[in-house]
Amino acid sequence: MIAFDEAVAAVEALARPLGAETMRLERADGRVLAAPVVARRASPATAVSAMDGYAVREADLASGRARLRLAGESFAGAGFGGELAPGTCVRIFTGAPAPRGAERVVVQEEASREGEFVVLEPLPGSGRHLRAAASDFAPGEVLVPAGAVLDPQKLIAAAAADLASVEVVRRPKVVIVSTGDELREPGVRGAGPDSIPESVSFGIAALARRYGGEVVARRRLSDDLPSLTRAAACALEACDVVVTTGGASVGERDFSKAMFEPLGLELAFSKVAIKPGKPVWLGRACDRLVVGLPGNPTAALLTARLFLAPLLAGLSGRAAGSALEWETARLATPLEACGARETFYRGRSAGAGEVEVLADQDSSAQKALASADLLIRRRPGEGALEIGELVPVLAL
Repeated sequence: MIAFDEAVAAVEALARPLGAETMRLERADGRVLAAPVVARRASPATAVSAMDGYAVREADLASGRARLRLAGESFAGAGFGGELAPGTCVRIFTGAPAPRGAERVVVQEEASREGEFVVLEPLPGSGRHLRAAASDFAPGEVLVPAGAVLDPQKLIAAAAADLASVEVVRRPKVVIVSTGDELREPGVRGAGPDSIPESVSFGIAALARRYGGEVVARRRLSDDLPSLTRAAACALEACDVVVTTGGASVGERDFSKAMFEPLGLELAFSKVAIKPGKPVWLGRACDRLVVGLPGNPTAALLTARLFLAPLLAGLSGRAAGSALEWETARLATPLEACGARETFYRGRSAGAGEVEVLADQDSSAQKALASADLLIRRRPGEGALEIGELVPVLAL
């Protein structure tokens, strides 16, 4: 049995980004770049107007007020084709290409029309209102570095770079295997009192997706070792990470490790000195990762949050530690002394940076779990704490 920090270090050592895949921009939100976004073109490709107005030559404004013949119009996507001759101007709109020879845009509020002529009276200090070619970025410039998580802002930059797709880190495929003769699917009519609705896999699947995993299967299996071993072999072929729930203790039908042993299971750790969730384990079989979670719902979700979340974050290209960003909150309720094992209490945000410790801390409690949104970390042997004292918390 190892300490919590040792177990986290073992997770981070295995949480290396997977290979890359090409993803179209419309599907790339939230993905991690495996290669930088490099501009294929300049932006803007040519000088463009920053305002609605009239494109002119500087020499024609030498005396301030000018009366220039209107030579044409320039629209975004349909520019003026010729060169701006002396004594002329071109009506231009925001984003439209500036005619060759144009050196300034006089905004329309500083102009008036007189038939085929335009009278311009630019105010002193008026800006040029032109965006130079490549003033935003040039061809070959890196707009978004590798390792960045694509969000709306970065997707705009990628599209502006003239890319239809990007190289992203492949998401880890996850299979969730729930074991236990007593389990059944929720909502089954006429189920006997000896069965219980399997609930854990739904929360684990949601957590896996939140931290970068792609859940490809969710299976419920009975406690038959030969069947479990066959299912384990199939799961390992279909994914990068197998997550088992249940069967992680030392009972006669606790087969979560045994089902992988014929497949060459190598353990990174088999127990962690935490409460709840001591039986959690991590290993590798057939070059795939396997995470064994307890069967009790609270213990399973808590250990998934502490170990599966950073594992999937790292495999999907993020920093594994980004999934374990502890903050500090003040206790809104007192907290008992911690025992010999590092303990993680379920808590609920009480506002204004405070956390309330939930009364029901049983590892099988599901009603209390539904109202929890924080984990409170206590070191082994720490004494009791009063209201107002600071504790480390992690968003659940």
